[in-house]
Amino acid sequence: MMNGSTGRRPGGRGRVRAASAALCLFAGALTATAVGATPATALTPPVSITADDLTTWQTNGIVWSMAATDGVVYAGGTFSTVRPPDAAAGTSEQPAVNFAAFDAATGAPTGCSLSFTLSSGTATVRALALSPDGGTLYAGGQFGSVNGVGVSNIAAIDTATCTPRQNFKISVSATVRALDVTADTVYLGGDFNSVGGQTRNKFAAVTTGASLLPWTANADEVARAVQVTPDGQHVALGGDFFTVNGTTTHALAVVDATTGALTTSYPGFIPNTSTVQDLTTDATGLYTANEGTGGGVFDGRIAIDLDDYQQRWRDTCLGATQAVLVHSGVLYSGSHAHDCASMGEFPDQPRRHLLAQSVDDPALLPWFPDTNDGIGEPVGPRVMAQTDKGGRHYLWVGGEFTTVNGGGQQGLTRFADGPDTGAPWVPNVSLSTVAPGRIDVNWQTSYDTDDGELTYRIYKDGASTPVHTVTGYSVFWDRPQLRWTDTDVAVGETHSYRITASDGTNTSAKSPAQSATVAASTQAYPARVLSDGASLYWRYDEGTSTFAADTTGGLNNGFLRNGPAYQQTPAAIAGSSTAIGFDGSTEYGYSNKLQAHPARFSVETWIKTTTTRGGKVIGFGNLTMQNSTRYDKQVYMANNGRLVFGVYSSGYRTVTTTGAYNDGNWHHVVATQGTGGMALYVDGQLRASNFLYTGNENYPGYWRVGGDNLANWPNRPTSNFFAGQIDETAVYPAALSSSQVSAHYALRTAE
Repeated sequence: MMNGSTGRRPGGRGRVRAASAALCLFAGALTATAVGATPATALTPPVSITADDLTTWQTNGIVWSMAATDGVVYAGGTFSTVRPPDAAAGTSEQPAVNFAAFDAATGAPTGCSLSFTLSSGTATVRALALSPDGGTLYAGGQFGSVNGVGVSNIAAIDTATCTPRQNFKISVSATVRALDVTADTVYLGGDFNSVGGQTRNKFAAVTTGASLLPWTANADEVARAVQVTPDGQHVALGGDFFTVNGTTTHALAVVDATTGALTTSYPGFIPNTSTVQDLTTDATGLYTANEGTGGGVFDGRIAIDLDDYQQRWRDTCLGATQAVLVHSGVLYSGSHAHDCASMGEFPDQPRRHLLAQSVDDPALLPWFPDTNDGIGEPVGPRVMAQTDKGGRHYLWVGGEFTTVNGGGQQGLTRFADGPDTGAPWVPNVSLSTVAPGRIDVNWQTSYDTDDGELTYRIYKDGASTPVHTVTGYSVFWDRPQLRWTDTDVAVGETHSYRITASDGTNTSAKSPAQSATVAASTQAYPARVLSDGASLYWRYDEGTSTFAADTTGGLNNGFLRNGPAYQQTPAAIAGSSTAIGFDGSTEYGYSNKLQAHPARFSVETWIKTTTTRGGKVIGFGNLTMQNSTRYDKQVYMANNGRLVFGVYSSGYRTVTTTGAYNDGNWHHVVATQGTGGMALYVDGQLRASNFLYTGNENYPGYWRVGGDNLANWPNRPTSNFFAGQIDETAVYPAALSSSQVSAHYALRTAE
């Protein structure tokens, strides 16, 4: 019997491990004939909220603010109606003028209905906060009346009766964007410069009876967040400002809760191009949500220790953060994160809107429900709130979005601490019989939106009991290949395999059956590729999936995008292998692993095409889900069918074949760079070279096949993407010799 656990887990201080360290094997080939792995749990700790969105009523506009207590969630914003879940915009609507209240457990409106209006212009509710006893809901924004009762951008609502408090009225000169409340004080921030007829620049404090307090924390630019610390002694301030009470402190400050005097300033702590949009606390920390303007700014989150108000950690994801909330040691956030490569997480790609991190560690946790950007600016989520009801804990999210987890849902959504109902994706499976007397069962790890550690079970020949069980870690941008080698086979036998993925509660369907016949001898061509030291070798023998299995022990699988044509025949070499076809428009593949800079390398592949639009055959780029912004170490075809090998070394350095290879036949292409410079081989012969250039651009990246950026390169073809078939792609960490290249080509017909 064998236990196993494979795949990458995020590391760092304060992370909770889901499995024993004894199970944390590095991703590699697993050889076993029995089962017994410790199974995954439904949620990977410390995450305790599922990513499964619950049915929730919707708004017809933007939700800017929320507050929650005792199972009731209050939502404010810029909207005029609410409608049931799944109802299309404009149908089954009920009036809700910039405010609505909901049952946290059902997602349906309560009986509390208020109308926030303005005599001219657009009214909006930008801040909501509850008194500690839950008896009063304070609302801020831009409005002049609540249910016809005259107010001035701030109001107090009696939650028991859902009516405006007549004894809370004070004039605020402009929009209120932030509120926090203690038993006797209401702190507010926003655009204003006057409260109760007295100067208060951007921040102010009033009593719960609406009398202006002497508390003064004047700022020079817009206030966006106020947060009283758990001990009640300080107030954290966030916004666009550069000074508080005349002292330099950009975007963040801590002041005395009684006087407003600055107690901690942060000059130079946050870049001038970034602001603080939201603040929250737990017992030991203060957490910021930051938004930057321009390229390469600070858009992430900062954790600050409350004992000394110094930084605990910060993350550097790009994609402005709008909201933060802490539950059970996890910082949940709403943003439009699109590039977390600086943290060792996902590279620049389409936006992700909901993330989770340990309060002790900025590494991303496996919790990835998602929204779209939606309407308005648009940036997706804008606000979060949480409350308990009926033995469940609920996390609510509001904002500009119009979809949640791929389904239509506008303005509001919610999640809970159970039950977890989402099953992992069905694993993608590929079999290899390169070596005799064995079958290598390879699979691309699955994806589960709220669990990184998944349990895989392999079923052989239709049996109901698995022959092998193993756990592995995966997230949406990193789905490493796993392998189990079946040696309980005999030459000539044919066996089939299916695999399931489980999060401990939900199990995927079994993968489609894949069959292979045990080889009697070593396959000559792949054996030579492996013996010559390939670090990546994709043979493209998979069926319809996103998976290109790596035949080497490095398990650097490929991720195939946009549905290329699988199992194309005849393949480039003799045997039962197949090729893959790319459309020259959107289809390509990229390596799952982020590679260090390859100072010396060889790339090898076979191509067959008749294209006259050219395209990149293989190359190295810094992005995966979109065209790279740094790209070289590449072979591309010009419109005339000639092949170009290029690296960037203080300029664009290329060598080009004199002949064309878009004749519809299979051609063997190898490009190398080492101490001898650049060499380009086609069909076993050196076709172009330059001994002068032994270096290339230094950056980490991914190997890409079938397409990527070619902007500014010499003889750039019409298309960045290659239209044709590709087969037997390999990458080596050194320059192959001419004799090795010719030997590979000669083995094309060997069985």
